[in-house]
Amino acid sequence: MVERKAQGRVPCRESEDPSPMEEFALRPNPDDPRLTRPVAGIDQDGRPVETSVTVERPLTLFLNGREIVTMMTIGDYPEYLAIGYLLNQNMLRPDDRVTAVEYDEDLETVVVRTDRETDFEDKLRKKTLTSGCAQGTVFGDVMESFERIRLSSAARLHTSWLYALTRKINTAPSLYLTAGAIHGCVLCERDRPLVYMEDVGRHNAVDKIAGYMYRHGVDPEDKIFYTTGRLTSEMVIKTVQMRIPILVSRSGFTAWGVELARQAGLTLIGRARGRRFLALAGEERIVFDADPRTAADEDSRHRRKGAEEDAAE
Repeated sequence: MVERKAQGRVPCRESEDPSPMEEFALRPNPDDPRLTRPVAGIDQDGRPVETSVTVERPLTLFLNGREIVTMMTIGDYPEYLAIGYLLNQNMLRPDDRVTAVEYDEDLETVVVRTDRETDFEDKLRKKTLTSGCAQGTVFGDVMESFERIRLSSAARLHTSWLYALTRKINTAPSLYLTAGAIHGCVLCERDRPLVYMEDVGRHNAVDKIAGYMYRHGVDPEDKIFYTTGRLTSEMVIKTVQMRIPILVSRSGFTAWGVELARQAGLTLIGRARGRRFLALAGEERIVFDADPRTAADEDSRHRRKGAEEDAAE
């Protein structure tokens, strides 16, 4: 590998902070000029308009001396994206020690360095294309580790927390509300959104949160994972790999996603918008402590794709 200028060098894994995380400790910054761009066009009446569009750029990931993949991403938090991608592809183990993460914005590369040699060459040969928008890959031994994971049976989801989370997340400043064409994922605890990540591919947003959890030693057993994307097999597998017992989406399900959630003992909740939701796996973790009739429904400004179909039912 050609020697690269490291514009951002990140030290090895940070120790766990026992103090409670703040609400929205990390969140999208729609005012970041790198993430959106004004574009001129015309509307349905032929009138000139200018609108904000989401910027995507390539990021090539290296693990030690080997090029792994080039991803299309909005470019924020490349170190979390890189580590999370490698973790969710089983190319890094939870007990691996990351010695450095080197990000070069000009060369659009990020290099993750570890203490030991990894077996990623074999995994690259077993790479397969997965479902979902943009580029995503999963490797042959992912299901083997998936089947060994046991999620916390003590975790609970109160419906009052769910209503509070959907309201807070849906109204938080975001690239979605500014420019659209983006997916969001949020790590939550009880009724508090903790880490909110967005990207052009939902798997990128998931991987950023996985990388954040690894770097900061976040305990997954009492956490809730929220996504704006579909509840596909990929979303279920990644959530289970992160050892998070509850997955919530404002979107719908795939059959294999439901099957895998039931197999893993994951609580799977979809179509969570306003006062409504549907649980298809892990219902035993849900505590019904709020009357849905008292929950606020989504207002038109913050209504996202799919809400209109629900309103028509």
